[in-house]
Amino acid sequence: MSSEATPIQGSRPVTPPLTSAGSPRSSVSTEHLHPPTCRHRDRSPSPLRGYLIPSPLPTRRNRTCSATVLASEGPSYSGVCKCFSRSKGHGFITPSDGGNDIFVHISDIEGEYVPVEGDEVSYKMCSIPPKNEKFQAVEVTITHLKPGTKHETWAGRIVSS
Repeated sequence: MSSEATPIQGSRPVTPPLTSAGSPRSSVSTEHLHPPTCRHRDRSPSPLRGYLIPSPLPTRRNRTCSATVLASEGPSYSGVCKCFSRSKGHGFITPSDGGNDIFVHISDIEGEYVPVEGDEVSYKMCSIPPKNEKFQAVEVTITHLKPGTKHETWAGRIVSS
C-alpha cells in the first residue's frame, strides 16, 4: 500500500487547508467557499389531494350561463334580510309574500353595503342544483336600509343610517 491517498472519482472537491494570516499562503481561493446547494425535497402527496369536494351552491363564478340568463329574465321579488354573515359569506332573506326563507350567497349581492337584519331587498330567484328543489336569491340589491342601524360598506367603512 502506498502512503499517498488516491482521490475517488466522482467525489466532491477537497477544500484546501486554512493557513494563518501571517503565512505566505494566506490567500485562500474563494471558489471552494460557496454554500452547499439545497436539494429540492419531494413531498409525499396528500391523501386528500385530487379529492376535493366541490361546493353544491352555485355562486356567481361557477353558475352556468343558462342559469344566469334564466334568473335575470325571471320576475323580481322583494323581501327583508333575515340575517347575513359577512365572515361566513351567506345569509337568508324572508320573502315579503311569505313562504320559506331564501338563501343568499355573498357573491350575489350587488351594491355598496353589506346587508344587515331588517334591510329591504329586491332579488331574483335561481334554483340550486343538483335536484333543483331549493332556490337561492341572485342579483340581490338593497332597496331600503333599516333606519337606526349601522351599515358597513364592502370596503369596511361604517355608515349610520
